Amino acid sequence: MKKFHLLACLALVAAMTTSASAAKRAPQPGVTLKTSTADQHKLIELLRSNAAPAAKALACKQLALVGDAEAVPALAPLLGSSELAAWSRIALEVIPDTAADDALRGAMGQLQGRLLVGVINSLGVRRDTKAVDSLIARLKDPDADVASAAAVALGHIGTAPSIQALQTAVAAGPKQVRSAAAEGCILCAEAALAQHDAAQAIKLYDLVRGSDLPKTRIVEATRGAILARGSEGIPLLLEQLHSADKASYNLGLRVARELPGREVTDAVAAELPKAAGQRRGMLVMALADRGEARVLPIVLQAAGNGDEEVQILAIRALKRVGDASCAAALLDVVASGSEEVSKAALDVVGGLQGNGVDEQVVKRLAAAPDSSRATLLQLTGRRHIASALPLLWKAADDKNEAVRLAATTALGETADSAELPKLIARLVAAKSETEAASIQRAVAAVCLRTTDRETCTQRVAAALSSAKTSAEKDRILDILATVGGSKALEAVARAAKSSDAELCDSAYRVLGKWNTIDAAPVLLELHKATTVEKYKSRAIRAYIRMARQFTTIPEPQRAEMCRTAMAIAQHDEDKRLILEVCLRYPSNEMLALATEAMKVPGLKDEANVVVLSIARGKVGDATELRKALAQAGHNPVKLEIVKALFGAGANTKDVTTTLRRHAKNYRVIFLPSDNYNEAFGGDPAPGEVKKLTINYRVNGKSGEVSLSENATVVLPLPR
Repeated sequence: MKKFHLLACLALVAAMTTSASAAKRAPQPGVTLKTSTADQHKLIELLRSNAAPAAKALACKQLALVGDAEAVPALAPLLGSSELAAWSRIALEVIPDTAADDALRGAMGQLQGRLLVGVINSLGVRRDTKAVDSLIARLKDPDADVASAAAVALGHIGTAPSIQALQTAVAAGPKQVRSAAAEGCILCAEAALAQHDAAQAIKLYDLVRGSDLPKTRIVEATRGAILARGSEGIPLLLEQLHSADKASYNLGLRVARELPGREVTDAVAAELPKAAGQRRGMLVMALADRGEARVLPIVLQAAGNGDEEVQILAIRALKRVGDASCAAALLDVVASGSEEVSKAALDVVGGLQGNGVDEQVVKRLAAAPDSSRATLLQLTGRRHIASALPLLWKAADDKNEAVRLAATTALGETADSAELPKLIARLVAAKSETEAASIQRAVAAVCLRTTDRETCTQRVAAALSSAKTSAEKDRILDILATVGGSKALEAVARAAKSSDAELCDSAYRVLGKWNTIDAAPVLLELHKATTVEKYKSRAIRAYIRMARQFTTIPEPQRAEMCRTAMAIAQHDEDKRLILEVCLRYPSNEMLALATEAMKVPGLKDEANVVVLSIARGKVGDATELRKALAQAGHNPVKLEIVKALFGAGANTKDVTTTLRRHAKNYRVIFLPSDNYNEAFGGDPAPGEVKKLTINYRVNGKSGEVSLSENATVVLPLPR
């Protein structure tokens, strides 16, 4: 099974790298591929040896990079191997010598089924013209897969006889082969078009379009037929755009983007008044994607008028192709459009680059009615327009709360540190909780954006001395917590030592959610310094929270934090929190700490569970497991499972065999899963509370225990 998986993976890599290998082997001007003859000989010898298939597969891959005609005799026999044929072909497809063609052609008469299909595909990749007659004969093969592969290979080769045979197969070949024959014709048409033979390409595309074939082939050929005709393909393009068929319409949209020429742009633009709803919007987007500057007015017009869905699609198109010249029109849409349209236009204007956009926004803001002021204020903030600051401060005093809130947010996005004192002063003058929260966010935003964050932090901290209410103090401290840094931490620590009870309480609250580890020493210092019992508990709990929640702390540091906390914590409930950290981050250090905690009467049960849980993770290490179990008070015993039932009421199942399989010579049994249903192979009583009942003997004495579902299996010593 492992060998099969390896070969399957190798085959997948081979399929993905065939074209890359071919590209590497393609002759490049001025580049000579250096091949080690000795290396090639070793690879050839490996292919001829009794080496494992996986090793031979890798040898084939290497020969795809360095092999030449000398490698062909070793590769050719592998074409008949179900395991190595694909790998052999990878090398043969790129070896720059006709010997590879000869080998592949020779194999055609000896193989069948999937192996034959692979060889035919490789002949197509190599475009072997000498294989054309044999491939034409294979078009009538009774195996449809073989015939289809031959058709596609003939398409890659593209000689006159190949084209003739494919045309015949499309018109009169077996039905199950016609689609592949059509694919071959399309390949030939693409090659003809690349050689500037549009007439031949059109002939082949039209043949496929007019045949009874799957829709995907018709669509593919129609695209080619339009592109091959150039501007003369416009009527056929418009036919697709008028089609009620979704696939045809989508094809029209695609080609409308691809087909070059002013005439095409004019023709698609002329369709706009005739289209309705979403189709009109899709046409607008197609026009925008053509990348011609002259379509911009058309897209702008669609963005400003008509159906809301069309407007939104046109506005989204402007996000890709718009420039500063669109600002005025889009600002009109922002002011007059529906909520959804206005939002879309706002998003585009927010990202417009170029001169004059900011000036237009400020001009509109100065004269804007109440209905659009809040939206324009949002835009001002998003664009960080510093010249609009006087207008923002004025709007911050507006009688309309929505305007005030928008202005405050914009100030947070635009103002610099010099404006900070004015913003801080507004915390006291806020007219509502909502407005105060908005100002708080704005102050924090300014502090976070500035390059001199420490100076800003000092200004915020200074405001504590003038704060009067507990709410004002809370907001200032919350700002300091959001901004962070050493100065902010110092300010909050000072507040925690304040004689002002409200300020002190708020400071401990903020430290309890501090988001950087540098607060840990501060919390230890506060725990030591304070004489207030509730603050001691809050300080140590905040310290433990950091050890629990900060996942990037190095494990030795985390273990040391837990040991420090265990030493100074005064209440068992706080120490239990430390044990939770030990359980979450198991290690030898955490195991030792939990083992020591077992000596504390109030922690014995919880510490026992932690020790057992950590030990369970060390099941693979017998020495560590025995040591951990011994530390938890579990010495080796002679254990016998007599009977074990799992379930509820009458719905129980016998799990004796499972328990016996996992029981060792300890009174702790580690099941393969924490979930009993999984460990015992199913749920005997869905939706009911179940128990595990075990009858057992320890050192010859009988005992019985009934455990709650999913509990750790610990067997008490029988009396």
